[in-house]
Amino acid sequence: MSISNKFVLKFAGLKDGKHKFEYEADNSFFKKYNYREFNDANINFNVDFIKKSTVLELQIIGDGIVNINCTLSNEPFDYNLKTRFKLIVKFGEYHDDSNDELLILPQGSHSINLDQFLYEMVVLSMPIRNVHPGVEDGSIKSDVINRLKDFDINNEKSSNFDPRWDKLKKLKK
Repeated sequence: MSISNKFVLKFAGLKDGKHKFEYEADNSFFKKYNYREFNDANINFNVDFIKKSTVLELQIIGDGIVNINCTLSNEPFDYNLKTRFKLIVKFGEYHDDSNDELLILPQGSHSINLDQFLYEMVVLSMPIRNVHPGVEDGSIKSDVINRLKDFDINNEKSSNFDPRWDKLKKLKK
């Protein structure tokens, strides 16, 4: 599925050897896929393209910043994204993209739509749990984090601490 013509790599007419291509994606690119996890995005893709007589090799490097919400506090923060993807393109009788790292294009093809590959590369490189750096170092001031501390079972000063757990804690030792 091609969302736009912005990410089409035209290899017909290129000489055999190494070539470099650059692409940029912003949040509108991800919205076209109905992916709404990013508040904002600015990602640069560098494609090292090697054309050989029977095969094409692509090494794609994505580097940029996406603004996402913290899983714990729901506070927005900038996440530095760095991702890599290698794709081998061969030619056959029909289009086959069932393998993640091998794309088969019909004989006579002259371009590759990279938008689906770029989208999947970024989305799959995102962590499952997005934690604001301020949560980890304790510098964030958030009502949600303060409320979660009240329910922390490791915090004995918590107002919700139940002394019945003391006997179980002794079993740990």
